[in-house]
Amino acid sequence: MLLLAVILFLITLFLVIWQPRGLNIGWPAGGGALIALLCGVVDGQDVLDVTHIVWNATLTLVGIILISLVLDEIGFFEWAALHVARASRGNGRRMFVYVVLLGAGVAIFFANDGAVLILTPIVLSMVRALKLDERFVLPFIMACGFISDTASLPFTVSNLVNIVSSDFFHVGFAEYTGRMIVPTLVSVAASLLVLYLYYRNSIPADFEAAQLPAPADAIKNPKLFKVAWAILAVLFLAYFSSGLTGIPVSAISGTAAAILLLLAHRGGGVDTRKLIKGAPWSIVVFSVGMYVVVYGLRNAGLTAELGRAFQWLGEQGLLAATVGSGFIAALLSSAMNNLPTVMINALAIDGTHPTGLLREAFLYANVIGSDLGPKITPIGSLATLLWLHVLSGKGVRISWGTYFKTGLVLTVPVLLATLLGLYAWLRIIG
Repeated sequence: MLLLAVILFLITLFLVIWQPRGLNIGWPAGGGALIALLCGVVDGQDVLDVTHIVWNATLTLVGIILISLVLDEIGFFEWAALHVARASRGNGRRMFVYVVLLGAGVAIFFANDGAVLILTPIVLSMVRALKLDERFVLPFIMACGFISDTASLPFTVSNLVNIVSSDFFHVGFAEYTGRMIVPTLVSVAASLLVLYLYYRNSIPADFEAAQLPAPADAIKNPKLFKVAWAILAVLFLAYFSSGLTGIPVSAISGTAAAILLLLAHRGGGVDTRKLIKGAPWSIVVFSVGMYVVVYGLRNAGLTAELGRAFQWLGEQGLLAATVGSGFIAALLSSAMNNLPTVMINALAIDGTHPTGLLREAFLYANVIGSDLGPKITPIGSLATLLWLHVLSGKGVRISWGTYFKTGLVLTVPVLLATLLGLYAWLRIIG
């Protein structure tokens, strides 16, 4: 049974990552789940359990992406990027710092996938409009891709991994944010420092900002642009109160998305049917299917073996548990993608029944490792694969060898600093 579960998982993962002939990620994940069910690796109750775990996370991501797509259509993100460029006042290094911070903000509020799919093309177009040499373009787009994951820590909605983990362990939005706010600040600061040091000789000293259009010119629907700010403010207030109201975050993001779509449709100028069709609906099938296959590993006893490693780390103290479990999550994420990793680790951690600070260290270190670890390799997250696909369509090709070398150098110090930040914060708040 173990061999069958492992083989099924590896084949499913291979098809999801490589997507032969443009195969939609929902098909291999759904097919793998069906085969697992027919072969007895999982049963009907396992499917129901997995659906209960991932439905909220999956629909939340769909809602956030729809919100991001509407905002992109009305020029919201281009307006922000142009403001960043103007605020840099012709200083290339200052613009690099501002672009990283803008990427962090987009990832935090609109999820890592939103940052990758929307901000990267905008930044690429912006730096090309400045007529910079191509060697000066790479630092900006690499920064966008890197910060999209390393900054996606503070809210449950910032990353699908965060939502899955918080739902699995029944952690509310406000409680989650309270534990992750300091590690996020550490991660963003460390990311900015490492990116700047790594690319300092490839960042232009200055540029001609007058070549760029005015930020106001990017806004396609001024009325909806103003209303969107109010909707976003109410959205995040609703997120933070969700623990008290009991309203799922998917219902909150879905309602905000529906309101924006309705206003965009009535206001004209936005093809809402195209936006709805372009939403990542396949992620729904993918999430349920992939995690059903992962559940097969649990039934076969693999997560119990991994649980022994977590238990040993816990016996070595809080510091070892925090750093060790975070690096386990990072290495597994870089090798087999972060979405199955966070669930496998969650099942293993839950099986050891940790309590108190040790439970929190495992829980949040698993999220940090699963959010940051994927940056080591191109296959670590779907967001990175999408990012590479977007860049390829824009004429920018980054080889896997180049990415791996860069990802390893950038990720390891940021991951270590963030895990140490989590450890220190947990010690302080007790």
